[in-house]
Amino acid sequence: MKIAVVGAAGTIGMRIANEAIRRGHEVTAVVRNPDKLSEHKDKMNIVRADAVDPSSIAEAVKGHDAVISAYGPRFGEEEELLEVARALIEGIRRGGVQRLLIVGGAGSLITDSGEALMDTPEFPEEVRTLAKAHADAYGIYQDCDLDWSYLSPAAIIEPGRRTGQFRIGTDRLITDESGSSRISAEDYAVAMLDELDDPQFIRTRFTVAY
Repeated sequence: MKIAVVGAAGTIGMRIANEAIRRGHEVTAVVRNPDKLSEHKDKMNIVRADAVDPSSIAEAVKGHDAVISAYGPRFGEEEELLEVARALIEGIRRGGVQRLLIVGGAGSLITDSGEALMDTPEFPEEVRTLAKAHADAYGIYQDCDLDWSYLSPAAIIEPGRRTGQFRIGTDRLITDESGSSRISAEDYAVAMLDELDDPQFIRTRFTVAY
């Protein structure tokens, strides 16, 4: 498959791109600054695009079978997530692509208390604005007519090992027996590509954790 990865220069985006290449897919990295990926130009196509510009996105994704958005806003610019969601939907539609997978947030997942994770007392205040923006962007994707899948990570996602062993859920936060909710960025990428290769969650949200 030909896959365009928006935000491929980021921590999660790069791991998604690498997992896709590992599986034999042809990857186009859609980034704001191609220089960040100059050392990877031998294994993926690299194109410049502005994620808030539908025309730019349309040109970058044309001819691809699917788009994976791993866009992440800069600190203090969290509301740009909503602008990007709208631009991506419009740009992908114009580019003639129907399949969209989104790197989402965990904050809107429901905990055992019945509250959204971002509404619990333990949730870090410094990332609450980002969590709210992710939740609002999720609402935008829910209303679009693309074949989208929205992958919420565990409460904690960080670089680690690729094990291929994890649990899948839908709207509820997955925790282990100690109450921890974690996933490595590498295994998150595995779950994302599993969904691309064998779709199970078209037009819905799913989540992954150990």
